[in-house]
Amino acid sequence: QVQLVESGGGLVQAGGSLRLSCTASGRTFSSYAMGWFRQAPGKEREFVAAINWSGDTTVYADSVKGRFTVSRGNAKNTVYLQMTTLKPEDTAVYYCALRRAYGSSRGAVDYDFWGQGTQVTVSS
Repeated sequence: QVQLVESGGGLVQAGGSLRLSCTASGRTFSSYAMGWFRQAPGKEREFVAAINWSGDTTVYADSVKGRFTVSRGNAKNTVYLQMTTLKPEDTAVYYCALRRAYGSSRGAVDYDFWGQGTQVTVSS
């Protein structure tokens, strides 16, 4: 099996920044894409950002484009989400996910493994 562990969440004021990390361990695959999703109270889980295996292609939700940056570490098994200019509406539990494919996807159903989530709270 694959374990995904997120870290870096917390409480920040509006306009501030946070960097989330997610490390994959356990069973390995020849290539896999990684994604970030979030779920706010009373809302459905939504796509945030994703990155392909090589790290040269990224996609973002319109709501975070220009403020968030997704990247992969040199070892490929760690993915980061740098969040800047945070807004109260960014408050949610953030999940990383792994897709057993080279390319990423915006669809949650396309991901095979999920982390336990990390809380991000942005105060106004």
